[in-house]
Amino acid sequence: MNRIFTRPASHLRHIRRTITHHHSATAAGTASADEPNSLSILWHYQILDPNSDIVNLWNHIFLITCLISLFIDPLYFFLPYVGGDTCMSTDNHASVIITYFRTLADLFYVLHMLMKFRMAFVAPSSRVFGRGELVMDPRQIARRYLRSDFIIDLTATLPLPQIVIWYVIPATKTNGAGQANNTLALIVLIQYIPRLFVIFPLNQRIIKTTGFIAKTAWAGAAYNLLLYLLASHVIGASWYLASIGRQHSCWEQGCREEFQSVPPCSLKFLDCNSSEMRTIERKYWLNSTFVNLRCDANNVESDFKFGMFADAFISDVASSRFFEKYLYCLWWGLRNLSSYGQNLTTSTYLGETTFCIVLCIGGLILFAQLIGNMQTYLQSMTVRLEEWRIRRRDTEEWMRHRQLPLELQERVRRFEQYKWLTTRGVNEESILQSLPVDLRREIQRHLCLNLVRRVPFFAQMDDQLLDAICERLVSSLSTQYSFIVREGDPVNEMLFIIRGQLDSSTTNGGRSGFYNTITLRPGDFCGEELLTWALVPNSSLNLPSSTRTVKTLTEVEAFALKAEDLKFVAMQFKRLHSKKLQHAFRYYSHQWRTWGACYLQTAWRRYKKKKLAKELAQQERYYYMANPGVQEEYYSNSDDGIDDNSSVESPSNVQQLGATILASKFAANTKRGAVQKGTDASSSSLKMPKLFKPDEPDFSEEV
Repeated sequence: MNRIFTRPASHLRHIRRTITHHHSATAAGTASADEPNSLSILWHYQILDPNSDIVNLWNHIFLITCLISLFIDPLYFFLPYVGGDTCMSTDNHASVIITYFRTLADLFYVLHMLMKFRMAFVAPSSRVFGRGELVMDPRQIARRYLRSDFIIDLTATLPLPQIVIWYVIPATKTNGAGQANNTLALIVLIQYIPRLFVIFPLNQRIIKTTGFIAKTAWAGAAYNLLLYLLASHVIGASWYLASIGRQHSCWEQGCREEFQSVPPCSLKFLDCNSSEMRTIERKYWLNSTFVNLRCDANNVESDFKFGMFADAFISDVASSRFFEKYLYCLWWGLRNLSSYGQNLTTSTYLGETTFCIVLCIGGLILFAQLIGNMQTYLQSMTVRLEEWRIRRRDTEEWMRHRQLPLELQERVRRFEQYKWLTTRGVNEESILQSLPVDLRREIQRHLCLNLVRRVPFFAQMDDQLLDAICERLVSSLSTQYSFIVREGDPVNEMLFIIRGQLDSSTTNGGRSGFYNTITLRPGDFCGEELLTWALVPNSSLNLPSSTRTVKTLTEVEAFALKAEDLKFVAMQFKRLHSKKLQHAFRYYSHQWRTWGACYLQTAWRRYKKKKLAKELAQQERYYYMANPGVQEEYYSNSDDGIDDNSSVESPSNVQQLGATILASKFAANTKRGAVQKGTDASSSSLKMPKLFKPDEPDFSEEV
């Protein structure tokens, strides 16, 4: 939100009185027309925060405007050109277009000055701690601005190129100075100094506010390359204007030497737009003069040396169209700025050698800065890759030093590769831990909530409980054929699968002949023994043992919930003890499903045994009923081992047998009641939840 500060209450009262007086002095029908004036008065008293979004946006816009203005100013140097035989002219059409865009750029400088009169600043005495206190008094702001940056901003805003091109040069032409006054355009280069003093502090202010100029590495590299091209543009334009000045100096020197000759030479002959251009005297002078031969850059025998400016006339750059000579000069500046002017051939002319010295030193500094900044921005794109490459090299050296088996080495390599493809070397946990708690909670909710809700068990929970779980979830990556946990090992985390498949198997504690396996897919979870342990109020510090062996079948991405975090959530949120969640847990838990399947198998086998025994008894009874002689023979053979005084069919034996059955049933009921009371007492004292696994089924039990 943009922060806009207003003046104190006294100034607001003054505004209110002004608006009231204005409305009372006008008719009622014109009230709506006065609203813009009121708004303008209110805007006049608004103070801007230098760190607000609107000021930051304006700084970026003004930075682009400054770069455009620095590009426009050297275009004035391309206006003079060789327009005919031994004469020069000015491109008026290009001059109008350049002046138009330069004026638009100057308006932005004026707006920037006005904004700085209404922009608050931090009091120097309040910078001891924090951001400091903003000074919002307009008088103090204006006084500080007038004493600091006002002169530089005013100098950068003045329309010097327009004044030189449209007023100074035409005025000096009337006095006979001719095209030599085009060198006055070099004054434009002087305005670069205050404009650079404007753009560099602006650049630093943007970095201080936002932390960067360009958001991406490629944008930062392009920004530095643009600055280098801008410097090449200035060098090329300056070289072209100096070449034109050198050519005109040669013509002027030759004309002065022929001033006493017949026909005499006049400086107006060198101006293509002069009224004496088509006179008979100029034609006679042009046929008899040696100026053309002496000032020809292709003439090696001439005593006038053009030096590094000869290319402008040998390649006919001075007489080419505007766009063509601009591209040639840009290429010339880029080539010599990158090579520090090593390929230049200079004469003894003082201005030429000075230009080459400045070109060499400036090219060295700018090229070094370009390479350094480009390397910094481009390396920032591959810094994670380089860190990963170094870490992988260290890992390879360590594995060779420790002589790890090839299989373990390959597994380590697969894990490092998979982790890089998933995270790109970014440590997500360290980034999240550096953020405030509220912001970290919102990010975790955004990242994990939808994925957590894909787990059917979590879909039964409310948002508050899910937020608490999402806040403590951490990402977990596993490569193919890795063991998450083995049967009998302590379980220290619950794993909720997001991608991949796992194999969960059990041997029921190593019992021979028992093996159960299932496949866990996205939405499933493992380590449910930990939830049972966490729900016990007075559980021990020892973690529960795993009843299954979990192994990855593919590369797996999951969220892990540590034991201490699950314990905290279970203690803080009593809704986790609800029967609805317990039933959902039992339904979606593969461990409980395995137990249920085992019990169904046991019950089915018992039922089959009972049914088989009943069928055999019925068949045996039917057999003895069909063969009475066999039954009498069986009882006669069995009487040999029984006392003669006793009989199977005697009433006393039947009575004793009934008493024995009644006693056994009474003992069984008594024992069952005692066990039930003990269980109720222990459950009421410990308040244990009904979430424990049933007793292990015994398939060897006989009925």
